Amino acid sequence: MVAQAVPPVLTTTDPTYQTALRQYDRAVAYLPNLPSGVVEFLKWPRRELTVHFPARMENGEVKIFTGYRVHHNTVLGPSKGGIRYSAHVNLDEVRALAMWMTWKCALVNLPYGGAKGGVVVDPHQHTQSELEAITRRFTSEIILLIGPKIDIPAPDMGTNAQTMAWIMDTYSMTVGYSVPAVVTGKPLNIGGSLGREEATGRGVIVCMLEALRQKDITKSPPDISVVIQGFGNVGSHAARRAHELGFKVIAVSDASGGYYNSKGLNIPEMYAYARQHRTLADYRGEAEPITNAELLELPCDVLIPAALEGQLTGENAPRVKAKLIVEGANGPTTPEADDIFDDRDILVVPDILANAGGVTVSYFEWVQGLQEYFWDEDEVYRRLERILVRAYDEVVNTAERYNVNMRTAANITAINRVAQAMITRGFYP
Repeated sequence: MVAQAVPPVLTTTDPTYQTALRQYDRAVAYLPNLPSGVVEFLKWPRRELTVHFPARMENGEVKIFTGYRVHHNTVLGPSKGGIRYSAHVNLDEVRALAMWMTWKCALVNLPYGGAKGGVVVDPHQHTQSELEAITRRFTSEIILLIGPKIDIPAPDMGTNAQTMAWIMDTYSMTVGYSVPAVVTGKPLNIGGSLGREEATGRGVIVCMLEALRQKDITKSPPDISVVIQGFGNVGSHAARRAHELGFKVIAVSDASGGYYNSKGLNIPEMYAYARQHRTLADYRGEAEPITNAELLELPCDVLIPAALEGQLTGENAPRVKAKLIVEGANGPTTPEADDIFDDRDILVVPDILANAGGVTVSYFEWVQGLQEYFWDEDEVYRRLERILVRAYDEVVNTAERYNVNMRTAANITAINRVAQAMITRGFYP
């Protein structure tokens, strides 16, 4: 008798990965014609690498770090996704983020699959030279999985353009020639794209404008109040763009806490302070302190969660007073909170749409790097807005067709694109 293969079972206790899988299951329930094998395959990462590596600290001590790189899917092209440095990174979180990247790229029609990476390290506890040593050694450990036609990393939480420069240089020194297209989010002077740093936050505001029209909120910008959780790369640039357009940003927060002024905050001043100090801690401008929890429940027209996963839950969703939620972070809303917001008629613009500006301009940077021909900032922003508005309209049409919320509609659209590409390509061998 021939033994029957036992199919693997995908289980997790990580709340972020659980959210990603539950969102997937909700969406594929509306795609009954997909082959069951395709539905099952798309749940799984295609490949994943865990590495443990040494790096020498400034005091001469050698410390061991753990890092991850996960490729969720490569059907549409090379995989794409950020690398985050955080003391709380774990493999299941990286799996979830890689899955979301697959859907995000497919939703905005980029020729990429999804990937994600991370190193278990608090970057604030290390000097610049130590971070360089950690980054270069991590790059050498994952170099078999990355490349301009294989997998293209980018910045994420705890990393930045300088981190990408170290990765690019390490990769280039290994292969023997400069390869700018191996990463995106690089400094401009080594092949970065104009507009890349601002892209995710700016894209959030593009989607916010579309959502305000969808909700028929016709007040003028100075009368529309905006609350932003998170003041890192996404939140700070979303705040700046909203302020430039005349919206009243009444509250922002970072790890140091929240800052609130019902008449509107001085966003240019806060941005400059945060750039100088790497935090809003001890900011002395015209703002009263509030907690992050209080910030999420402030009366406002628009709430932009742009910090961490799992911030809006079944516990606090009934107290959220925003009319509109635009997700700048990945996975900030749990399925329980989604259900509550649906019942309360609060429109949620999902992460894979609202924060797709970053990967879209990363794609522009990759194309510019491969062609060695660079665009001006106006062209970058013009192309970005056109792609996001088109994707927004497609999600609205899908939501109306299936009578579902925007998140499920976005996932239906993206998953079906990847699945159909997979079916068209067929199975090798």
